[in-house]
Amino acid sequence: MSTIKNRVQLIGNVGQEPTVTILEDGKKLARMSLATNEHYSNVKGEKQTNTSWHNLVAWGKKADIVEKYVTTGKEIAIEGKLTSRSYEDKEGVKRYVTEITISEILLLSK
Repeated sequence: MSTIKNRVQLIGNVGQEPTVTILEDGKKLARMSLATNEHYSNVKGEKQTNTSWHNLVAWGKKADIVEKYVTTGKEIAIEGKLTSRSYEDKEGVKRYVTEITISEILLLSK
């Protein structure tokens, strides 16, 4: 079991225009959502689609690629790792976020 690692691979379509931020220390951060679809037939034999949404984060050179080439609807393949964080919202309520930090990105659609 020591060879199992925190690794995620997804192929899907970008849900909205990525947001790119340059932080105070000069690092570039890109955030976007990715939709993945699962197709199946229900008990009546009708085709169904289940869409899952994933929050993605890209840093540095990967953020540069996202900023330059990734737009809404574009099909991409990513590899990365699951990361979790928490923060307090404006009302002081603790919120939890799970994201995929991209280590590799492949542009699939033209």
